Amino acid sequence: MPRVFVALGANLANPKAQLDKAVNALSTLALGDSLQVSPYYCSAPMGDVAQPDYLNAVASFDTQLAPLALLDALQAIENTQGRVRKERWGPRTLDLDLLLYGDEFINEPRLTVPHYGMKARSFVLVPLAAIAPDLILPCKTPLSHLINENMLAELPLLGIDH
Repeated sequence: MPRVFVALGANLANPKAQLDKAVNALSTLALGDSLQVSPYYCSAPMGDVAQPDYLNAVASFDTQLAPLALLDALQAIENTQGRVRKERWGPRTLDLDLLLYGDEFINEPRLTVPHYGMKARSFVLVPLAAIAPDLILPCKTPLSHLINENMLAELPLLGIDH
C-alpha cells in the first residue's frame, strides 16, 4: 500500500469550505485512519490571470488505488465541487494534484509523478514539510533541502483547523 501525497488548492466559492469538503472526500480514499492534512496556507496565484489568492494544503494517506484510478478519483472530487477547466493557472473551486505515489516514478500521458512542478512551488513544499518534514523524494533529495527561509516567509500560515 503506497503512501500518497496530494496538493489541495482553491480560490473560488469559499475556498476554506472547498478544502474542508475535499479533505472529507479524500478520507474516503484513505485506508484506515492514515489521512494526514497540513494546515491551510495562503498563496498568490501563478501566471498572469487576475484572480484571488489561494488556500493551499497537502494531504497524505495510504491507498489501495492504482495511480490512474487515484487520479480518476481525484478528478471526480474536483468535478463534484464544480471544477471547470477553462484556462491554465486560472481560478478554480478546487485543484487536487497527485504529488507523490510512494517512491514511484510515473510517466503516463495523463499522469506524471512526482508532480512536475512540486520542487519549485512553496505552496506545495511548505505544507508538505508540515506533515512530512523528514520526507525523502523518489529522486533521493531530502524535502528539507528544497525549502528556504524565503518560501516560509512568503506563505502565511492561516492557522485554520480542518
